[in-house]
Amino acid sequence: MKLRSGRWILAVSLGSSLLFSSITPCSGQVFSFEQELEALKKRLEIRGREFCLECIDNSTCLKCHETIDERRFVQSVHGANSCNSCHWDITDLEEHTAAGGRIQTDPVTCHRCHKIEGVEHYASAHFINDIKCQDCHIEIHQITPWKGDKVRVIQRCTICHEDDGYSESVHGLAVFAANRDAADCSDCHELHKTPILSGEEPERIEFRRLFHTRICQKCHADKERMKRSGVLLSASESYESSYHGKVEYLGGASLVAGCADCHGFHSIRPRHWPRSTIAKSRLVETCGKCHANANANFIQWIAHADHYDSEHYPFLYWTFVFMTSLLVGVFCIFWLHSLLWWQRAYREATRMWALGAYPSTNMDMDRSGEIYRRFNRFDIVVHFIMMVSFLLLVLTGLPLKFSHADWARGLVKVFGGISNAVLIHRVCAVVTFAYFTAILVKVVYFIFFEKDIKRGPLKRLFSPDSLALRWQDVRDVAGMVKWFFGKGPKPRFDRWTYWEKLDFLAVFLGMPLIGLSGLMLWFPGFFSIFLPGWVFNIALIVHSDEALLASGFIFTVHFFNTHFRPEKFPMNVGIFTGRIRRPEFIADRPGHYDRLVAEKKLDTVKTNHPGVLTYLWAHLFGFAALVVGIISVLLTVWAFIE
Repeated sequence: MKLRSGRWILAVSLGSSLLFSSITPCSGQVFSFEQELEALKKRLEIRGREFCLECIDNSTCLKCHETIDERRFVQSVHGANSCNSCHWDITDLEEHTAAGGRIQTDPVTCHRCHKIEGVEHYASAHFINDIKCQDCHIEIHQITPWKGDKVRVIQRCTICHEDDGYSESVHGLAVFAANRDAADCSDCHELHKTPILSGEEPERIEFRRLFHTRICQKCHADKERMKRSGVLLSASESYESSYHGKVEYLGGASLVAGCADCHGFHSIRPRHWPRSTIAKSRLVETCGKCHANANANFIQWIAHADHYDSEHYPFLYWTFVFMTSLLVGVFCIFWLHSLLWWQRAYREATRMWALGAYPSTNMDMDRSGEIYRRFNRFDIVVHFIMMVSFLLLVLTGLPLKFSHADWARGLVKVFGGISNAVLIHRVCAVVTFAYFTAILVKVVYFIFFEKDIKRGPLKRLFSPDSLALRWQDVRDVAGMVKWFFGKGPKPRFDRWTYWEKLDFLAVFLGMPLIGLSGLMLWFPGFFSIFLPGWVFNIALIVHSDEALLASGFIFTVHFFNTHFRPEKFPMNVGIFTGRIRRPEFIADRPGHYDRLVAEKKLDTVKTNHPGVLTYLWAHLFGFAALVVGIISVLLTVWAFIE
């Protein structure tokens, strides 16, 4: 049946071409003008301006346009449309066919019907390069339904874009083998909203590197899709947990390698193919693009290792088990110790306050205001530097440890981006090595050259003034446990308590682990000269878990021992002022006090009050550090439970 000719005045939107796709009758039914008009209004919800349009039937057009195969046009996706659906500007047939008339039509604008595709095309690389719809949809009058045929996509894209090895890649071969899950051009670059990847502007480089990784994750993180194709998910998951993946996710795609940097863009091939960029014979070249010192040892690093896989990576698995056991063991022991201490100290403090006898009714009130030096200037300065550097190490390291936590990106932005956070982390690491060296020098001086202690080196090492563990500490631990349960008095501690010694020794025990592993991750090229690359996989586990152990211990156990136990709550500023009051001295370290009295050295440690400003600074800085520590603990808990 032919479309009737005539002038229709309709209120239409810019998508008015859809009108004509609806007025070609089907199934042999005849509609009145009014019925057709009402049906069109209801379907299109027509709004907008009015204009006059004369609709011309297709058979009339095809009398002249013989190059268009009518049968194939009818079978195409546009077969139900009239010619005027696209060539809407031809309203006067006589004018169109008359000699000297307006024979040429206006350019066809497909977006009048295909609005979504049109919007996507306007934001694409094709649009800015003047690639029009018909440049891809060449046989515009014979287009058949796509039906997800990926081979057709490849054939169409390669008209302009050279193959670039795609057809011989794992993706290309899978597509030609009818694997609908394999990636074709559109899976990465989309059909119409093709992203703009060219350009050397910093933001364009950043986007390009980010694109080359995120687009791979779109498929490789899809469990069902990978399962159907027999591809392991470990590649995606292990990349996200690696240093590369964490930095990329936190906004530093330009700083680290993404998927395409190692595997290539289009000619992606398995490791066992000689031409693959990750083939053993080419790994030094591939890694060398970022790591100039890459060598045969370096490429033994396992890019997609899974430390949960005991079968394929036993050395990583058992390293992870050891570090996790160390974490759980240390926290269980010391958190239990803190809990028992808190309940006993709380009951003791409550009883003493109720009696009005706290800290002691037997104190010589005439001397209660005396002040004694507890720490010297070296101790105060080193502790201050240690605190600042440690807090910054934690704040810049937490986003990397828990990169996919909701708060990680926000915390990185506080430091001005991931590159600044990494820089601050490394500067603080250098500071840590510096004060660690200073402490080592002081320890050596104390053991071999300290003039105030008239003993041999070995006796100095295990004297009451030393931070080395001795048998008295074992007895103090036993006495403390008895005190926890009300089975005996609190031990009479000397200059250093066993928990202070453990805090100090933790630096010496932890520094070789966290420090050396950190250096290995910082300078892999240097260490690969004499170490195999898989050692870096171990270093990553050790550094990450040891850092978590150190921060968790300091912000929970150490904070409790020093500040949060009832006797000291809410703040002990002794390490900032270097001084201790006489009542506190006698209550906390009666053994040390008695020893100084017996040796007639008490007056040698007597000193003046530090002053109001010193106390003010000590409290302000101390509370700031406590707040940062508590926030870090809350963020860590948040990351574990989300």
